[in-house]
Amino acid sequence: MTYKRVLLKLSGEFLSSENGFGIAPDATKALAQEVKAAKDSSGVEMCIVVGAGNLWRGARNGAGMDAATADYMGMIATVMNALALQDALEQLGQPTRVQTAIAMASVAEPYIRRRAMRHLEKGRIVIFAAGTGNPFFTTDTTASLRALEVEAEVVLMAKNKVDGVYDSDPRTNPDAKKIESISHMEVVSRGLQVMDATALTLCADKNMPLVVFDIYEPDNLMRLLKGEKVGTYISS
Repeated sequence: MTYKRVLLKLSGEFLSSENGFGIAPDATKALAQEVKAAKDSSGVEMCIVVGAGNLWRGARNGAGMDAATADYMGMIATVMNALALQDALEQLGQPTRVQTAIAMASVAEPYIRRRAMRHLEKGRIVIFAAGTGNPFFTTDTTASLRALEVEAEVVLMAKNKVDGVYDSDPRTNPDAKKIESISHMEVVSRGLQVMDATALTLCADKNMPLVVFDIYEPDNLMRLLKGEKVGTYISS
């Protein structure tokens, strides 16, 4: 299936070095090159949500803190990642806008749905940062929500060295079997690790399909945007 508009969900770790922490310029540049090449070859309108696990995880780093405060810190960390990715993309000549759910006018636009859609129509990549603007929601939920708001056709869940959804963890079970296609609700009922339950349920309720794929397999994103079968397709 070919697409006109997609939302790409990235983990913060994709911007980090091998230890999974911080922002590494080389890793960020490599990721930006993959994204730009795929967009250039397909002409697909693309928006992005990036996590912040390379900088802050509320459940881990915020132990003992007020939970809402820890989550707000995580939202701010996503803005740092979004700005780093924006810089890498624009150094490659790809116009990019960062929109934040928490107002910080000195560094990024506020999230405005119609403005985001206009940017996409003009060929810009839009990076949605600061989550939903509310604590207790993950960046997976942000990805599902923003994809629905800007009328994307699919959420692309990028993974690192895992080329889809398996019936068990392929990194620990050599006999794990890849699932080519599956429903949202079956993912939930079988406890498969794709995205959090709130995000997955939202996609199921609104018939938003997902594709889980390995972004580090050369040209996978490009092939996916051109309509080739890549990864695992999740639909209602």
